[in-house]
Amino acid sequence: MDARTYDTHDGTPSAQQPFAAFPANAVNWIAVWRRNYLVWKKLALASMFGNLADPMIYLFGLGLGLGLMVGHVDGVSYIAFLAAGTAASSVMMSASFEAMYSGFSRMHVQRTWEAIMHTPLSLGDVVLGEVAWAASKSVLSGIAIMLVAGALGYASFPSMLLALPVIVLAGLAFASVAMIVTALAPSYDFFMFYQTLVLTPMLLLSGVFFPTSQLPAAAQIVTAALPLANAVELIRPAMLGRPLEHALLHVSVLAAYAVGGFIVSAILFRRRMMK
Repeated sequence: MDARTYDTHDGTPSAQQPFAAFPANAVNWIAVWRRNYLVWKKLALASMFGNLADPMIYLFGLGLGLGLMVGHVDGVSYIAFLAAGTAASSVMMSASFEAMYSGFSRMHVQRTWEAIMHTPLSLGDVVLGEVAWAASKSVLSGIAIMLVAGALGYASFPSMLLALPVIVLAGLAFASVAMIVTALAPSYDFFMFYQTLVLTPMLLLSGVFFPTSQLPAAAQIVTAALPLANAVELIRPAMLGRPLEHALLHVSVLAAYAVGGFIVSAILFRRRMMK
């Protein structure tokens, strides 16, 4: 790519502008988001089915099957307990997979990012647009699980509406962290390390399938810092109609992952694209 073809706002050529790590303004990313949306819209039904199949299997397979043996957990049926955790985990998986596999494809394989950077958009605009798009897809997954749970009586209305902003924030957090992995990945195979060493342990330790209070004390300390655990702690009370505890703390953790993950990924992408 010949970066010298880009000009700054004052008309002076700049080789650095297209590779700027951070967005040029607050709206440029929308063009990237819209581009991804128009492509996704052609295969929307198949994409939604793929995103929902796995969490639905967990919800009904474990909720109905294991629920017969477990009975009640924290004063509610096991499937109701699991539904909230499944909504949070579906956000994590959907945002992570979109940011990693689809994002890597657009960045490295299809080289779509380079084409976009021949427009007035910078690398920072592209990265922010990709994060927002991955978060948007995860929001659809989380809301779908929540609506199914509500329709079947496993979530309380209207209190479950409080989970909507949490789902959005969680989607941004998981998408931002996954973009760090994408920035470091030499190939698709690299993502297996993140799935196996990060996503799977986080899924098992964050209160999705059982209360974190059942974990050893040392494990609880580690779990409290995980984004999924904080998302579950906010989404579950909202879906079950219970008061939120330590809401500001959980929101702060998710926001830190969202902002910190974006900043780190943007810097790493700049180093990668400048090579």
